[in-house]
Amino acid sequence: MIKNIFIAFFLCFTIFSSNSLAANTVVVEQQEKEPYHSKTMGELVQTFYATTGIKALFEPKEGVKDAHGKDMSLFAQGYGRIIMILICFLLFYLAIKKGFEPLLLIPIGFGGLLANIPIANMAGPDGMLGIIYNMGITNQFFPLLIFMGVGAMTDFGPLLANPKTALLGGAAQFGIFGSLVGAVVLSQYVPGINFTLEQAAAISIIGGADGPTSIFIASALAPELLGAIAVAAYSYMALVPVIQPPIMRALTTVNERKIKMSTLRKVSKIEKIVFPIVVLCLTLLILPDAAPLIGAFCFGNFAKESGVIDRLSDTMQNALINIVTIFLGLGVGSKLASEEFLVAETMGIMAIGLLAFAAGTAMGVIMAKLMNLVSSKDNQINPLIGAAGVSAVPMAARVVSKEGQLYDKSNVLLMHAMGPNVAGVIGSAVAAGVLLSIFK
Repeated sequence: MIKNIFIAFFLCFTIFSSNSLAANTVVVEQQEKEPYHSKTMGELVQTFYATTGIKALFEPKEGVKDAHGKDMSLFAQGYGRIIMILICFLLFYLAIKKGFEPLLLIPIGFGGLLANIPIANMAGPDGMLGIIYNMGITNQFFPLLIFMGVGAMTDFGPLLANPKTALLGGAAQFGIFGSLVGAVVLSQYVPGINFTLEQAAAISIIGGADGPTSIFIASALAPELLGAIAVAAYSYMALVPVIQPPIMRALTTVNERKIKMSTLRKVSKIEKIVFPIVVLCLTLLILPDAAPLIGAFCFGNFAKESGVIDRLSDTMQNALINIVTIFLGLGVGSKLASEEFLVAETMGIMAIGLLAFAAGTAMGVIMAKLMNLVSSKDNQINPLIGAAGVSAVPMAARVVSKEGQLYDKSNVLLMHAMGPNVAGVIGSAVAAGVLLSIFK
């Protein structure tokens, strides 16, 4: 009996305490929340103006936080955002008017535009852009899907028909090592820039003009620089038609640009089926760290060449890669926010990437010229195709073909350029695997 009375007393006390706590919480909330007071028309206009982007841009104030909770400078809040919005408009112009890789530039530019809208916080962890970025870029998922789609769209026929063009893809990877050295040099001599060796290695992949690989290795070695590296890599991929032609013209003569290459032999179906399996097996034995990238790439290509799963291959070539490109472009564009882009380290990464990409293009052309010195007149290589050795596929090959036809409209270099182009994709993935294995 006494036990039952004690239990009843305890339950009553618990209920009473809970009600008191809830009541106190309500009182505190009521005290914190100020009651709404009627306002005059002038006060309503002032309240509305305080929430506009006009005030945020032209009347910046101290203590404003960015999408990640860090204090924003007055410059980043005002003129910085305006500068970045103008840069996004420039990307739209290049994509629409000039036709420079609109599939990349329009999503990236629009993502940058959204990221620089004040107050909306769209690049934050709970914003649309932040969710996209965390969903597939920070965990390396989108790059692997892109590689899968690129593999499904790739034809290894030109490379198998003329295997020596693989040397051009290898030579163009010099840009990776050039950017590695450049990052270390900047850290030594430029105040405000202090890259570790891991960060320099992550930055170096920009030299191969390979966006997915850059994101993949940056996530592993330098996640704090992932945004800047992704922006630099995809910017230079999209600007291949601007960067490469002047370099190609500077390193070749008019006669060299007119060289016509012999027709490629027909590659058998069995060769195309076996090749991705051979590449994957070599990766398994020699460089397992490169397996995620090369594995996704080889799976996409094997699905295409097998000829028995056309629906899956078609999905990878079209629907899948298009969807991922939208998300990837918006996610990369979110890093065009003024407080992240207009800083010394990002500017340094952009400069390193540009120089490294130019170096990779130049080395591909120079390697083709060197190969011509030891080749007969009947087997001469048009040095322009060396520029396609960078990993920007198929953009670099299209630029090479277009450049060649400026001097001889009957000279079709596209298929010849695809050989070093696909070799460059494999080369950059291998370079990434080597760097990952070094820093394990």
